[in-house]
Amino acid sequence: MNFELFTHSLLNNHPPKGLSKHLEALWYDAKDDWEKAHTIIQNIDDGAAAWIHAYLHRKEGDIWNADYWYSRAGKSRPSVHLEKEWEAIAKELMSR
Repeated sequence: MNFELFTHSLLNNHPPKGLSKHLEALWYDAKDDWEKAHTIIQNIDDGAAAWIHAYLHRKEGDIWNADYWYSRAGKSRPSVHLEKEWEAIAKELMSR
């Protein structure tokens, strides 16, 4: 799946079949379901999940918690808009 197809899938009511849990969490976040995105990602223990978790808490406004998760992901909190970070995460995951 490429980024264009992924973003186009946001017009649907359900995420595309075969998405990783990481991309599924980003999909639900883009559909304004922060809770579902957080529920999906919170129990995955890897760097990509930590980055998504950080992004979600940054979006929520819980900066202290976001910074904890950025640290777990080996990243610093970015200064870009949330939409740009979401795009960067999605593209990074799709390039793997």
